[in-house]
Amino acid sequence: MGVSAVGKSTVGAELAERLGIPFLDADDLHDDAAVAAMSAGIALSDADRMPWLARVGDALAAQSGGAVIACSALALRYRDAIRASAPNAIFVHLDAPAEVLAIRAGAREGHFMPASLLTSQLATLEPLDDDERGFAVDASLPVADIVAEAAKRVVTEAAK
Repeated sequence: MGVSAVGKSTVGAELAERLGIPFLDADDLHDDAAVAAMSAGIALSDADRMPWLARVGDALAAQSGGAVIACSALALRYRDAIRASAPNAIFVHLDAPAEVLAIRAGAREGHFMPASLLTSQLATLEPLDDDERGFAVDASLPVADIVAEAAKRVVTEAAK
């Protein structure tokens, strides 16, 4: 989980490979209207997000052996919506300074989420609560280091 340009898809794909489970990208579950709105620089409302989050939770729950899914899941209510279908989800919050994110977002090409929406995502972001299943990882580290840390901690958390 995390804001746009934090590396969710890159880290998620490598984490899934390391854990030997499928990788899914929640961006692929957005409907056409949501993609069009975000492409136009319009932030989604909760009413726009909730059906998408239900699809994310359902997709995660459908993977009986587990999966890694890259999803913003910025707010507690969004994570709760995912947990409604996938109650054992473990959230890995990829966290990086705003300056790092701005550079990454500005350098991305061909992604529907414009860098202009980063500010609204950072304003929406609610870090994991102490009672939520998951943890934060410094996403400004090299990808290999992020994946190694996340894999170790996911395995530990899943064993609880």
